[in-house]
Amino acid sequence: MSREAVFDQLAALLRPYAAHHEIKIDTPTHLYLEERLSSAKPQLFAAVQAKASYVAVHLFPVYTRPELLQGLSPELRARMQGKSCFNFKSMEQIPSDELRSPVKAAHDSLSA
Repeated sequence: MSREAVFDQLAALLRPYAAHHEIKIDTPTHLYLEERLSSAKPQLFAAVQAKASYVAVHLFPVYTRPELLQGLSPELRARMQGKSCFNFKSMEQIPSDELRSPVKAAHDSLSA
């Protein structure tokens, strides 16, 4: 599978939240959603970026609230880089059903 297909699959996980957050960047290689629910100053909610050899998903709320990642499988944790980024090189590495959970929890945490 191509890097573009990986990007599209991961961006599809974030697109349902575009109705609640502002899309700052939406290109074939970068989707950036900005949130204003948790503070007066706009900040990153989530982003997907196609890099040279992988696609990164940034989920900023888990940086400040790591408890949102409780229950992640070892396979998904192995994809983590830093505190709030997941990297994927192939479609087979993307646990879409499992990845939906922290994305939803991150969104829900903003209005809590």
